[in-house]
Amino acid sequence: MIPFHPLTRNPHLQTILGAFWPRPFDPTTFPVTSHCFDSDTGTRVLLHSQTPRTPPNGALLLLHGLEGSSNGGYMRSAAHAALTAGYAVHRLNTRGCGGTEALTNTLYHAGLTTDARFVLEHLRQANPQLPLFAAGFSLGANMILKLAGELGPAGPQLLNGIIAVSAPIDLHACALALCEPRCRLYQERFVRFMSARLRRRHQLRPELFALDKLNGIRSVYEFDDRITAPFFGFGTAQNYYATQSCGLFLHAIRIPTLLLHAQDDPMIPFHVYDRDVFRTNPHLTLVTPEHGGHVGFLARNHPRFFADTLICHWMHSIGNNRPTSLVL
Repeated sequence: MIPFHPLTRNPHLQTILGAFWPRPFDPTTFPVTSHCFDSDTGTRVLLHSQTPRTPPNGALLLLHGLEGSSNGGYMRSAAHAALTAGYAVHRLNTRGCGGTEALTNTLYHAGLTTDARFVLEHLRQANPQLPLFAAGFSLGANMILKLAGELGPAGPQLLNGIIAVSAPIDLHACALALCEPRCRLYQERFVRFMSARLRRRHQLRPELFALDKLNGIRSVYEFDDRITAPFFGFGTAQNYYATQSCGLFLHAIRIPTLLLHAQDDPMIPFHVYDRDVFRTNPHLTLVTPEHGGHVGFLARNHPRFFADTLICHWMHSIGNNRPTSLVL
């Protein structure tokens, strides 16, 4: 068992400190190489890869959250922890993120699994015998869980294990939570970043990315309802959320899967995790510490970053066929 002693019990401090706390990252010891993949028609995605000094124990693909990138603090520290533990690490930029707006002619959405699947299949083909894992944070967690459900019984042929940190398994409930006064700062930040990205896309391809519906948007829900959902043919935000939430796919997962979610997460109501699937699907392991915020999980003691520690221990446990030993 891995104990977690939170640095603070305040969910907002956990969330904010988790985003800005200095994180370990050593590109000198573990040099970074960049690769671009044509993962879909009109789309190239950027992958940042690093390898340990010794032959790797496995490979880990990391997926970032909403408006994040491969250079996010939690992505870099998770990579550093995994590299130190002997795993090769690949940090994927969701299409259009990480300065790659010019590489794709589409936006991205929470259920877009095409890019992650393409990269994972490439990694599997390149090293068929090497254990392959994927970890997603927030929106990236929704993507990887949905992909695992889509793969169904074929999942273990591609992946040995999955870790989902602060997964918004019910997108509609999470969009509503962001509208609560306590989430005002998060909401404003997301809307500002999403709007700025759309404006950059408009400068590059004005015929594809119109700005006429951007005025007056004050929430992620409104952005998704006016822009994301129509762009991908979902129609409305309600239909987008109703079809792309990974909660709909959890029952079909056949890959050993760890979900880490704090009960006090300010953006993802804990009640959305009250589902029979966590009791009926033996492939799912749910870890729900009382505190931790959203993608925070800063520990009072060292190692400081609990999520990074859990990811490494989960991969090690899968390799030793002891996945249930990590339940807190």
